[in-house]
Amino acid sequence: MEIISDVWVNWFEGEENGYNVCEFYEWRKHDFIELLDQAPLVKIEKPLFDYIENDLQDLPANLLQTVRNKSVICKNNQREMIEYCFIATDGERCLAADTLGYAIPVRKSRLIPRQENMILEKAEQMPAVQYPLPQAGREKAYHLLSLNPDLMIGLTRKERQVKQLLFMALDQLHSTGSVEEMRYWYTEWFPTQYAESRRMSFEEAWNGLVEGMKQGWSEKHSDICERLIKGQSYFEKLWELEHGPKVQ
Repeated sequence: MEIISDVWVNWFEGEENGYNVCEFYEWRKHDFIELLDQAPLVKIEKPLFDYIENDLQDLPANLLQTVRNKSVICKNNQREMIEYCFIATDGERCLAADTLGYAIPVRKSRLIPRQENMILEKAEQMPAVQYPLPQAGREKAYHLLSLNPDLMIGLTRKERQVKQLLFMALDQLHSTGSVEEMRYWYTEWFPTQYAESRRMSFEEAWNGLVEGMKQGWSEKHSDICERLIKGQSYFEKLWELEHGPKVQ
């Protein structure tokens, strides 16, 4: 284990999928960016790195003990220890994590390119420590509110955020919509299939709509999302974070 000084981090909190922990080139001015005076660097094996990056489950107890109270941040001219904060690498990737005193990686951050390159060079000379992987063999379950990373490939930060909002709205539609409403939205997405939609059950229209919208991203996705969330204040606020107040 090594100690890395002056680490810039951009914390993304409560994110279970690595695609929501944005790379440096997608950082924004209003993000939660701060400078750690120091943080411990641990080299781990790839399965554990994947587990930390793409889940919000308990970390190995001995990993937490290894990094305990080794991170420091300066606030109001005073140095404060952070209980469980560290930088992890598998030799190819880097990720900072902070548990906020819990056992799960509540906050995660990518690193700036200069520090990432430096850490990967250091990692070449470091052995990977074998920590037991919690819930070994468990396959993560993806769903509408936690989309498979394959469905986010090639999308920008804005597109990923709005796609998640779209599927949150679709989930809401499933819980509150009628068969006629579901058929309406189905034909909005598949305008040439109006006649077929008239014979569809609620679930048939729903499943067809979800499967049709899963892949990629387009203006059509964005347009239907904006219309789906109209009048739902929480969803509209999420929309405004990416687009500004355009929903009428």
